[in-house]
Amino acid sequence: MVTVCVFLSVDVTLDPDTAHPYLILSADGKQVTHGDTRQDLPDTPQRFNKCVCVLGKQSFSSGKFYYEVQVRGKTKWTLGVTRENINRKGEITGTHQDGFWTVILINENQYTACADPPVPLTLREKVETVGVFVDYEEGLVSFYDVKSSSHIYSFTGQSFTDKLYPCFSPCLNEGGKNSAPLIISPVLNTE
Repeated sequence: MVTVCVFLSVDVTLDPDTAHPYLILSADGKQVTHGDTRQDLPDTPQRFNKCVCVLGKQSFSSGKFYYEVQVRGKTKWTLGVTRENINRKGEITGTHQDGFWTVILINENQYTACADPPVPLTLREKVETVGVFVDYEEGLVSFYDVKSSSHIYSFTGQSFTDKLYPCFSPCLNEGGKNSAPLIISPVLNTE
């Protein structure tokens, strides 16, 4: 499946107007880390103020799209897609009922799909790059381990009506333990 997705890949960049004030984005909009200092940024309706998230600039309201994110060296992260009109203020539960279709890593090796109820995932090895595939019309959001070309999890039978945005959280850096960035990677055609 990952090989097929190469032809559906999109160029995703991070939207600084949505980034939580503790998040540091690279100049090219391809990397995000959690910093130690809260930046003095305007608290606009687009910006997350409690959840350390950032959205992609690109939105999708039809068709299929795919992107990859390097998660190597991280002990926690959240990745997926979200509806345009999600709540960005206060505490967020982050389930698909709230407009989030995400997979998370906690405690270095505990993977969970943020369904309701959450679905624990058993993976053979630590994921270094996550592929995210969306088929808007089919109501499908799938996650892949790019290195092993293996399926991680799929949300199926969803009903999308709003624009969808890629969603990223590097989580807290935990005093440097989780300081590695999330990196939006170019999708390479390996054939």
